[in-house]
Amino acid sequence: MTMMPLEKREITNSRLVYGCMGLGGEWNGDQLTKEDYITAQKAVEAALENNITMFDHADIYKHGRSETVFGRLLKEDPGLREKIVLQSKCGIRFSEGEVPNRYDFSEKHILSSVDGILERLETDYLDILLLHRPDPLMEPEEVASAFSKLRESGKVKHFGVSNMNAAQIKLLQAYCDEPLIVNQLEMSLNRLDWVEHGVLVNQKEGASVNFSDGIIEHCRLENIQLQAWAPLAYGLYSGRDSKNPTEAIMATKKAVNELAEKKGTSAEAIVLGWLMRHPAKVQPVIGTVNPGRIKNCAEAVKQAEIMTREEWYTLYTASRGKKMP
Repeated sequence: MTMMPLEKREITNSRLVYGCMGLGGEWNGDQLTKEDYITAQKAVEAALENNITMFDHADIYKHGRSETVFGRLLKEDPGLREKIVLQSKCGIRFSEGEVPNRYDFSEKHILSSVDGILERLETDYLDILLLHRPDPLMEPEEVASAFSKLRESGKVKHFGVSNMNAAQIKLLQAYCDEPLIVNQLEMSLNRLDWVEHGVLVNQKEGASVNFSDGIIEHCRLENIQLQAWAPLAYGLYSGRDSKNPTEAIMATKKAVNELAEKKGTSAEAIVLGWLMRHPAKVQPVIGTVNPGRIKNCAEAVKQAEIMTREEWYTLYTASRGKKMP
């Protein structure tokens, strides 16, 4: 894992984020195996070799095993921690007995979650902590208190959210002294509502688009980094077979592959490059553990830079399945 040290920690400077959900074996597993460790080591090495230095976790991924196996890698290479950006999430709680799955933004839960995250990652601090999904019982004063204590103790340097709309962010920010610097949303060439909501202003069909009004613009105005989870649409256009694909899916896959062949690159690079071409400078969070696919994804940085407006709209129109209004 040969890398140059980070002279200045630009927290959200990485164009790509490596999502660690795939590390730690199977979801229904109960302990880590040697193979799980080897898989994690190869994936992290591939990310670093391709200049991906930001890593995204969550306390629930593989019931904590994703963080645990990553922590072992950090322990074996003590110098690595200061060369990467570590981000994790909390707030989702799985069912326990008769208690259902729920969300928990209470101060007590946030503080205890961070302690568990740090223990599993074998580190003293997180660069960024995200609240995973909106808790309808959120008391912003409690969140603000938790954030303040975490910042003062040095356990967390920066804070953000995931899957929140503009109004929810504004409410939370009104109580928090710490700026919210990240919002992670599902965004991809197949999940278009984040684009459609703006395109379909003053259009009847816009009423059917289920996306928060103004969230993209709010994040851009407030310097909140937009991150995209599932940016490859679970491989829909880059290798995964789809049962009963729609005409739009088939047309998009064809357009992606033709552009990839024309550019001498991978389908993954085109799909991610399309997302990154947007002026919001979206950070895709990739989740593959395959070193070859990680390399393919890294090529998206260049493809985003050279993708023309016409190429972007060709892919967009193919995916939406109809002409622009």
